[in-house]
Amino acid sequence: MKDRKNLRGSLLLVLTAFIWGVAFVAQSVGMEYVRPFTFNASRFFLGGLVLIPVIWFTGRNRTERFWKRAETAGGIPGGILCGTALFVAASFQQFGVSMTTVGKAGFITALYIVIVPVLGIFMKKKVPVSVWFSVALAVAGMYLLCITEGLRIGQGDLCVFACAVCFSFHILIIDYVSPKADGVLISCVQFFTAGVLSLIPALLIEKPAPEVVLAAWQPIAYAGVMSCGVAYTLQVIAQKDTDPTVASLLMSLESVFSLLAGWVLLGQRLSARELSGCLLVFLAVILAQLPGKKS
Repeated sequence: MKDRKNLRGSLLLVLTAFIWGVAFVAQSVGMEYVRPFTFNASRFFLGGLVLIPVIWFTGRNRTERFWKRAETAGGIPGGILCGTALFVAASFQQFGVSMTTVGKAGFITALYIVIVPVLGIFMKKKVPVSVWFSVALAVAGMYLLCITEGLRIGQGDLCVFACAVCFSFHILIIDYVSPKADGVLISCVQFFTAGVLSLIPALLIEKPAPEVVLAAWQPIAYAGVMSCGVAYTLQVIAQKDTDPTVASLLMSLESVFSLLAGWVLLGQRLSARELSGCLLVFLAVILAQLPGKKS
């Protein structure tokens, strides 16, 4: 019975990684219709709306008690804090995706898995030797993937790397607030927060017309409903029956799926040099998640 649950959890996590990988295509296609802040505002509001029914069921219809407990435990303030970090990270990512290929964006974003343990140094956490080795691999991979022969890094690649750094802080914030409240509520609040923060520059700078947003409904719907709402819910369900290390390894397949999705759906191809960089980055991501020796 336990083996069947583990298998189910693993399959759901692979599906989650697939949904997230294909979401890079939706983000890229969405830029053909709307600008970055408009796209993010739309998808985050959708993601928050999708999670409201999940909150209802996890609260077991005891809505008033659930929200009171969530607020006093830091669920709403924690969600706002997470949403602010998500807004910054997603903004960098959306601008980057519009200027680079889907595959490269997926692999560069995955570097947050390497960056998180390194940032742990400032929190007085010991960093294993394997992580330092993975950092060296990631740097080599980034060089092959992003640096041109003129020793310049593309503007889009730089934006996506800034996104990876911001997502690292986002993960550390979630790590701090998630034990204090319901995880689905935190995610829902963070989506609405990121949506509001994205909507402000969208209205002030981009001034989107309603018909233009409606024309982009397909990529927005996929990124909002599937990537934010469905994939997050699948992750929560799957991780209950899956070892954390195995879970993170399976979810890192997101970068591989983004490369395949960009190739199959958009016809984006990488050079042999860039593919070598992807391989090194992927090895770095895997190595960073392998468990070290326990004392």
